[in-house]
Amino acid sequence: METDQDQLRRLRWRCRRGLLELDLWLERFAAKQLDSLSPDECAALEALLEEADADLMAWLEGRQQVPVGHAQPIQKIRASV
Repeated sequence: METDQDQLRRLRWRCRRGLLELDLWLERFAAKQLDSLSPDECAALEALLEEADADLMAWLEGRQQVPVGHAQPIQKIRASV
């Protein structure tokens, strides 16, 4: 069974995407907010990180409407930057 710390390490690692602009959004968010997320918020972030980089950037920059299931983590990321 995965511990909370293992899950946080995995999420922190997954916030590194290889696209500079996206890395800036996600790594800043991870540094500021990741340790304070609830288990439900961690699950929502994990689901969000399954999405394509182009979609993540479009949602974060407001160029596309955010799907309802990803609205909360996108809002938290935007607020942390």
